[in-house]
Amino acid sequence: MLWIGETTSAFGSTLTGVALPLVAVTTLGAGTFTVALLTAATWLPWLVVGLPAGAWIDRLPRRPVMLACDLASLLLLLSVPVAAWIGMLTITHLLAVALLAGVSTVFFQTAYHVYLPTVVDAADLPEANAKLQGSESAAQVAGPGAAGLAAQALGAVSGLLADAATFLVSALCLMAVKAREKPVERARRATSLRTEIGAGLRFVVRDPYLRVLTAFGAASNLALTGYQAILVVFLVREVGVGPGVVGGLIAATGLGGVAGAALAPWIGRRLGTARALLTCLLCGSPAGLLIPLARPGAGLAFMVAGGLVVSAAVVAGNVIKGSFRQVYCPRPMLGRITVSMQFLNYGTIPLGALLGGTLGTALGTRPTMWIMTGMAAVSALVLLAGPIRRHRDLPAAPPGHGHEPAGAR
Repeated sequence: MLWIGETTSAFGSTLTGVALPLVAVTTLGAGTFTVALLTAATWLPWLVVGLPAGAWIDRLPRRPVMLACDLASLLLLLSVPVAAWIGMLTITHLLAVALLAGVSTVFFQTAYHVYLPTVVDAADLPEANAKLQGSESAAQVAGPGAAGLAAQALGAVSGLLADAATFLVSALCLMAVKAREKPVERARRATSLRTEIGAGLRFVVRDPYLRVLTAFGAASNLALTGYQAILVVFLVREVGVGPGVVGGLIAATGLGGVAGAALAPWIGRRLGTARALLTCLLCGSPAGLLIPLARPGAGLAFMVAGGLVVSAAVVAGNVIKGSFRQVYCPRPMLGRITVSMQFLNYGTIPLGALLGGTLGTALGTRPTMWIMTGMAAVSALVLLAGPIRRHRDLPAAPPGHGHEPAGAR
């Protein structure tokens, strides 16, 4: 039920990621910077409420939090077509929906990462994360295509109705989950949020593995979001393709994520999790440099090929990193540690969106695509700065807790 609910929610979120920019561009005539602002607004909540959210998630039962987030997202997305039908839809409305839906995403994603170890055993976490990441990538294949086709046939606003329905399905699935969590200890509830937030941040900053993974995530997300924020504008106005083709192209690149999720556990067992992580990200990130080569007709293959490889590398890396964090981190601190990393990782996403929008307006979309994909290509070098490169496998516990990395050299 958790898997089905998360997949459905991910499908809806992918619809939104394409439908909102298409609404802005085709219905309201928004420019490059305004479209980038929509992406920035979606991710800004990680900077504003990310850290408190982690502390709250460690105190609260996670399933009710996820249910509340699904219902909030449902109402927010329904407000867009309603406003359009009565002639009151504005860019400000879209920005507000993106911002508030982003707040729901902060709480939902943090809660589901912490809730997963309650549903499955530690030994099953790699497979569970692979399933979740794989279906999320499959949603990224189907979602953009569905959003593009809906926009072509019915108008971009109509795609958001399907998105709203997915959050209702997700909520119903979560209500059917029977696994129950242990209540938080009374002493934990008496601790101040500021103290708990500080403990999570200190754990991440002091740990050599989490510190490097967080720094890489921040650098990578800055660059990836920089070009993804203007990708729709680039394809529509620079390459000259229609909304339906935009959805199909983005969907095609998502197939790489499906492959990456499916192969990640096998690659981890074959090479070792540390080596697999480095191989995927060091070899896959430079493929993004193919995307700015996109041209009408056969030249669109460059965009698809580059997006496929980057998507496969990123998703495979996410499976390995997510499973590592869930096993490696102390369970009572998992929410705070997860959100501390995401605060720094995702905190660069709105900055990347604004950077992409600013450069796209000043230099044009194609030169900006070259700059941002070039930054993404070198971002994986950050991983070489820490202890990961010295081991075959990532460790099962922090240094000094009695477990050494399997096969460490």
